Amino acid sequence: MSGTASGGADAEAVDGVVDGSDGGLREGERERERLARAALTRVIEPGDETGGRWLRECGAVELMRRLTSLEFDEAAEVLTGVTGKRLGGYRMRAAEADPARDLAAVAAVGGRFVCPGDEEWPGQLDDLGDGRPVGLWVRGRPHLRMWALRSVAVVGARACTSYGAHMAASLGTGLAERGWVVVSGAAFGVDGAAHRGVLAAGGATVAVLACGVDVVYPRGHAELIGRIAEQGLVIGELPPGGHPTQSRFVLRNRVIAALTRGTVVVEAEYRSGSLVTARGAQRLGRFTMGVPGPATSGLSAGVHELLRGEGVLVTDAAEVVELVGDIGDLAPARRGPVLPRDLLDPVAALVLESLPAHGSVDARRVARGAGTTPDDALGKLYELHSLGFVERKGDGWQLTPGAPHRANVRRGGT
Repeated sequence: MSGTASGGADAEAVDGVVDGSDGGLREGERERERLARAALTRVIEPGDETGGRWLRECGAVELMRRLTSLEFDEAAEVLTGVTGKRLGGYRMRAAEADPARDLAAVAAVGGRFVCPGDEEWPGQLDDLGDGRPVGLWVRGRPHLRMWALRSVAVVGARACTSYGAHMAASLGTGLAERGWVVVSGAAFGVDGAAHRGVLAAGGATVAVLACGVDVVYPRGHAELIGRIAEQGLVIGELPPGGHPTQSRFVLRNRVIAALTRGTVVVEAEYRSGSLVTARGAQRLGRFTMGVPGPATSGLSAGVHELLRGEGVLVTDAAEVVELVGDIGDLAPARRGPVLPRDLLDPVAALVLESLPAHGSVDARRVARGAGTTPDDALGKLYELHSLGFVERKGDGWQLTPGAPHRANVRRGGT
């Protein structure tokens, strides 16, 4: 049976939802689609593009029908691209799925299920193609789509240094103060520091989990995840009770990359899930940024490699916003402190440079060194005298002891 022959209203309903439009769906059809997608979060693993292709081709309601109602041979004819053993696994999980139970479980923790076609669905996730989430389980009151429109990911090493934790927290606080939503993975290290920086500033933050939104992982972040659910959003692709695995952590990163305007990496080794997020952001056309660290630090080696490529070096929230924000969101100009000598006019600066470090000289010698006339040199010497740079000694002039005349000259040379 083909996807276009699945029958009247259901096919039209599926097409409307898959396209992300209203499609004139009746309430009952919407509910059937939602239930089918909720069930499929137990069937299709995050990032499974084969399952995503099936879902795109025939819609959620029809896909569940094919997995649960057709005989195995008939299902194998229409659900192509997998081995018989793998198809059997899909069918077994589909048979055991109970979406009503899962929706009740997420509602019990104050959550909800958001899927394509909903007003709250972040359209940028559609950039993942067949790898986009079947739907998202969400805890927290804010509107997910609206928050995602102005969001930045901050990710990095779990076993970060104190420097990495400080930079992540500083970025989180700075972005929150500028009205940006910070997205991360609620892991130990950089993720947790970024979330805490946002929460301390009373800002908005989203935790993307590799497990069910009712599961606390890591357990040491129970309080942090609880605070995020109260003040921000906790989201995930897995249904309630879903447990994390190594592959799910890696695949979770594609959601972080797609959901946000850009990704900032704070400390990462060469083999790092944070770099997976950054590379995913690059493939999706998002901005990728890195916070540099010591050249001798293995925890910054991956960041430095990112910066040698297409990554952009950033050191604070203002520089992040300048890259991902709107026209006019410029970081302040960076320069060293303004020193007294910087305020001198060019001729006065040359006259000052012509005075020896020790001893005094007359105005003619100063004029020769400065390349000006004796009268002009004398006039500038009196100006410098009034400013405290030089003093008169007999018929000559000398530098005032302790005056900051060379405060902006580097040691060992200019």
